[in-house]
Amino acid sequence: MIPLALVLFLNAAFNVVVWPTFYRRVAADPRARDENRRATAFLRVHAVLFAIALVLALVSLLLGIAALAGRL
Repeated sequence: MIPLALVLFLNAAFNVVVWPTFYRRVAADPRARDENRRATAFLRVHAVLFAIALVLALVSLLLGIAALAGRL
């Protein structure tokens, strides 16, 4: 189960390291806001992707811990 836990931990780490930086860049992109400073579909879609990535990171972390504990 250690290889499985390692893959899950790497996935969690990747999502936590990469996605916040990516989201900051998306939020700063001119396409993220319209002329009234309201969020565009571009920003909303990426915000949803960001949220999903962080949820997957949390699930991966929890499953990795479960794998190490022999509960999978």
